[in-house]
This record gives sequence, C-alpha cells and structure tokens, in this order.
Amino acid sequence: MVVAPVVGGKETALRALLASMNSAPGIADPRNAVVPFGAFEGLHFARLVVLDDALQVDMKLYGVEPARLPTVLVFIGDCDGAADDALADLAQRAGPGLARIFSHCEGFAEGADVLAWMRARDRRAAASFVNWVGRSVRQVREESALQRALSARVPREALATPADAQRVRSELVEHVAGEVLAGRLALTPPEPTPLGWQLRKLAHLIAVPLLSLAALPFVIVLAPFLVWQLRALETSDPEICPRPRQADLAALYELEDRDTTNQYTALGAVKPGLFRRWLLTALLAFTEYACRHVYTRGFLARVQTIHFAHWFFFDDKTRVVFVSNYDGSHQGYMDDFINKVGWGLNVLFSNGVGWPRTRWLVFGGSRIEQSFKYFQRRHQVPTQVWYKAYPGLALVEMKRNHRIREGLERSTMSDADALAWLRLL
Repeated sequence: MVVAPVVGGKETALRALLASMNSAPGIADPRNAVVPFGAFEGLHFARLVVLDDALQVDMKLYGVEPARLPTVLVFIGDCDGAADDALADLAQRAGPGLARIFSHCEGFAEGADVLAWMRARDRRAAASFVNWVGRSVRQVREESALQRALSARVPREALATPADAQRVRSELVEHVAGEVLAGRLALTPPEPTPLGWQLRKLAHLIAVPLLSLAALPFVIVLAPFLVWQLRALETSDPEICPRPRQADLAALYELEDRDTTNQYTALGAVKPGLFRRWLLTALLAFTEYACRHVYTRGFLARVQTIHFAHWFFFDDKTRVVFVSNYDGSHQGYMDDFINKVGWGLNVLFSNGVGWPRTRWLVFGGSRIEQSFKYFQRRHQVPTQVWYKAYPGLALVEMKRNHRIREGLERSTMSDADALAWLRLL
C-alpha cells in the first residue's frame, strides 16, 4: 500500500485522471495509457482509491472533537513475489503515468524519483489473507487456458465402458503435450519458494506463541480488569448505524457486479481510548498469525470466496482501512460473513466507532443483521480504479482448473479416477 495526502484543490483533477484509466465505471482498462496493469505478469489485483475523513464526525458522539485529517490517495497491489520488486517493476514500466498520478499528491516534485517516493510511503498491512499461498498469476492463466483447450476437445457423448475414460484421457494428455511443444499452451513448473521467505515464516510461527506465552501471566492477572473494562465500554459505546444515503448507495452499486469478482474498500475510526487501540492491535496480530500459518489453502474460517483481504492502520492507529477482493454479489458476501464467521467480524470490527452493540466481544454485533449491513455500507468507499488480472475467473474455477492440471500430470490413474477427471472438463 502506497499512501499520500492529496494537494488541496487537486482532488477533482485527480479523480478525472483516475476515471480516464477505466473501461467501465471503476474497472481499469488493463491497457490504459497511465498505468497499463495488464503488462505486469505478477499483479493479481490493484486499486487506486481516494479516502477522506467524512466519518470523523462520528467521534463527537463519543465526546471527542474529531481531528481534521487530509484526503489521501491510496494505491494497493496484490502481487507475486516481494512487494518491493513489484514497486520497482511498476516504476520502471509505468513511471511517467505514476508521476502523473502522484503529481496531485503532497511531496511529489516534478522530476522526482517515482520508486524512491513510493518506497517512502509504502505501508505494511497489520494483517493479510491470501486465499492460496503460492498460486501465481501465471499459474492461474495457464491452468485456465489448459481447461479451455481440454474442454473444447473432450468428447461429449457417453462413454461405453469405464476403460474408455483411460483411452480418452491418454488422447488428451498426448494432445496437450503437442500443444505445449508447439508453444500454443504453457504449463510452467512452479518456482521454488525463496529460502528467506521460508525462514521468516518459520521465525514468525515460533515467535508469536513464545511472546504470547511470556505475556500470559500478565494477561491472567489483568483479566478481571480487562473483562470489566470491555463490558463497561460495550454497554456505553453508542451505535451509529443509520440507513446509508441513497446517493451513496447508487455510487457503490454502479461499481459492482461487473465481473464474477467484486472489490470492497472500507474506512473507519477506532473507538477512542488506549484500551480499544491495544485490543485491536493484539487481535490483528493474531489474525495475521492465523492467515499466515492456518488459512492458506482456500478458507478464511469458513468463508471460501475471498481472493485477498488486508487490514491497514492509519493515523497513529486511530483509523483502519479494510480492503478485499471477493467472488459473488455484495449481498452474498455479507451474508457469508454473518452466517459463517459473524463472531470474527465482531472480534475485530466491534472496536470501530459505531459498530452494532456486542456482548463479550463475540455476541450480537454483526448478528443484528440490518444494523450491520447499514454500518458496512456507510463505511464503504467507492474504489475509483480496480484491476483484476483474470477477469471472469472465480476461486471455485481456479480450484477446478488446478485439479485438472494435477490429473493431467499424474503418471497413472484408475478407471474411476479417469472418469472423475473427465467430468471436471
């Protein structure tokens, strides 16, 4: 994430420039002249979004005078490999276009080093979820092309015997081998995982439990006070869940359901006081741990429709930005969370200003369905530019395509397995 305040008086021109990058409202043209996202092989998703401080007024209901915060431009990319390498690639290939965008931001002078400027404003996520760790853009595209090639060639009539499945599969394997040899298909072997990445992950896997264990005696001693403080705040914090304005909803609707995947960007203030700030910091640290070591193969708890999701702290941890890319409709996305992991929403987002009232951190909250849906829509921000590297592909199809490739590359297969594999096509 690259974050930069927008120069006063330049927001309108910036929004016009961002709109020129789109082929449809909010949907980036992958070949646009400013930042041709489609030229970057390792970029899964990207977005450019303008964030303001409109909801800071809610702080008045907590007896806090809201701080005046600058409007900022945010660039977020989900990429293969190291983030710094992706920034360097962006600066090299799209430097002039990025300079046009960032010229609307504070601190960017004419002729500035775009890469150095972005690096200085790059922010690390407090927590990140990746649906399938290790699945690259290249893999997604190659396996999709493989599925299309096989689907076009597989016979559609019923097979006379189970053994016929073996014959058909052998013919398809031979056909793919010829296509690969001719250069019409590619099945690139996965790149080895960098040793440094593995070591950092192992260190994180061990360090967080050790630190938690060291802190456990203090938590036990303080538990009665912490529980009392939590319940006192839960019973006194105001709910702020009015029906969103129709004009705001219309602006969001215009950007949605233009692909099998949708984007979500939300911004909100953390409830005032050190208790909420420290609690949310700890909870996001545990969320990061779970996403990094547990939820790495298609699931975020029981939710299976999210490609990527990130939580970022802003303004000295007084605000949080949440972004995600998910399959299906917005309504289905919200219902998925309510029905499958509503407690998880409460644990994190109940620390945000105005969240529907919770009990003991996990009960209530998102279970108060209408209030929750009003809250999340009110905090959602229109995303001016959004890019997806593989339009039309949902996670369920990526999983199927990978199973097709695995079946193709198996040396032997039973008649029943061969028939099941053909049904995938």
